[in-house]
Amino acid sequence: MSKMMDGMSVQPSGDVDHDFVAMMIPHHQGAIDMAQAELRYGRNEQLRRIAQEIIVEQQQEIVAMRVALGQSLPPSSPSPDQIHPSQATGPDHSSMPMNMHMNMPMDSPASTSNHEEQK
Repeated sequence: MSKMMDGMSVQPSGDVDHDFVAMMIPHHQGAIDMAQAELRYGRNEQLRRIAQEIIVEQQQEIVAMRVALGQSLPPSSPSPDQIHPSQATGPDHSSMPMNMHMNMPMDSPASTSNHEEQK
């Protein structure tokens, strides 16, 4: 979460459109990261479906904002109308520290396997 907050603290450039996108992209990426943690560790099927939708929608909005400003897209980014729910899993962020799974009980299978992967 601190990564998202750091990304959103930008110096105003005087270009409101640019500043809006500069702050919104880290905000949306933070939502994607949290939703991926829910997909990886969550058990509630309703929340997992919501997380899947969040990933798709936030990815589409990030791409749309970059396109609106004429920014180039990374090679792996589909255009906003090309994102399909099956592409929503995104990159593996298992090694990224996130408060959501750092506070999990140590005896849970998710925290044990994640701890062993980091060694």
